[in-house]
Amino acid sequence: MTFPIIFAVVWALILAGGGGLLTTIGEWYHNLEKPSWQPPDWLFGPAWTIILALAAWAFVLGWNGAPEGDRPLLIGLYLANGLFHFLWSPLFFTAKRPDWALIEVPFLWLSVLALTIFLREWSVAASWMIVPYLVWVSFAAILNWKIVKLNGPFGRKAAA
Repeated sequence: MTFPIIFAVVWALILAGGGGLLTTIGEWYHNLEKPSWQPPDWLFGPAWTIILALAAWAFVLGWNGAPEGDRPLLIGLYLANGLFHFLWSPLFFTAKRPDWALIEVPFLWLSVLALTIFLREWSVAASWMIVPYLVWVSFAAILNWKIVKLNGPFGRKAAA
């Protein structure tokens, strides 16, 4: 296997596995008021699997299309996105702070937008493969905002 394939697979597996481990759908989550338009819980796993697989494939296409001097930027964009992607679940589910997750989500969204924009220079197909990620994070941000709005402020009392 080549470096871009290994990097892409490891990146996707860390985000999918870590996100899954840090997402505990327990009593606290079930007791939150949620909007009627929230998708069923079972949909999130398959959606993220498809999105991360497309993003991993986009990395390989971007790598193959990027001049050697641009490849560190590509790696940096994916590492930054990975960091912001990885932070959201522990803030929302582990810390039980949807309000903090809502503050973090613009950084995640901007990192996905940056992937969409920069990948286009190296591979138009790769850029389009990131669009579902951008749409899903946009939807998740609105859902996160609505959950905060419906449930009021969070803190020690709310997290208990």
